[in-house]
Amino acid sequence: MTQIFGDFIDNFSSSEEYLLLRFSPTSVPLKQRWRNNGLSADFMADYLTTFFPGSEEDPSTFERQNEIKSAVSYIANELLENAMKFSDENMPQPITIQLDLQADKIIFLTTNTISSQVVADFKAYIQELSASDPSEMYIQQLEKQAEVETPIGNSGLGYVTMLNDYMAKLGWKFETVQTEPEVIIVTTMVQLML
Repeated sequence: MTQIFGDFIDNFSSSEEYLLLRFSPTSVPLKQRWRNNGLSADFMADYLTTFFPGSEEDPSTFERQNEIKSAVSYIANELLENAMKFSDENMPQPITIQLDLQADKIIFLTTNTISSQVVADFKAYIQELSASDPSEMYIQQLEKQAEVETPIGNSGLGYVTMLNDYMAKLGWKFETVQTEPEVIIVTTMVQLML
């Protein structure tokens, strides 16, 4: 069974310029890799900026390069954190993140397994996110976090920030790839327009 939400391009074909990172759940527990998410995201951002060279004749190209680098680093870090945090650690499938450079946009794809116990809550959050104004939802999420004594790790701010600050398009595909035991794979797609 497959379900698609948001701005997901189902028949997506990669360009010739892409970067794919794969994290195996069997070598080091994924939860222990948490601190490496920022490093991986920064690597992806540095890699991508080589396709947007700066020019001393036009200093604005360096500014644009820095904007793209910052956006890619933020989005990749958030996607990796979510994939690691919500991946079903009982499943052997790897977590992947792909950065694909298109003529007019950058496409991020993360793929991970997800526990059937959290699928319904995640889908409800996606529907709320799709139906809400990103600016208002950002304020609501901040207020929720301020109300709790110890902030929780699933604030929901990452996706809202992608919409609000970067005008990104978000989409998800849920696939049940096995029934016994149930294995659900979620692919998150973020499109960042250039």
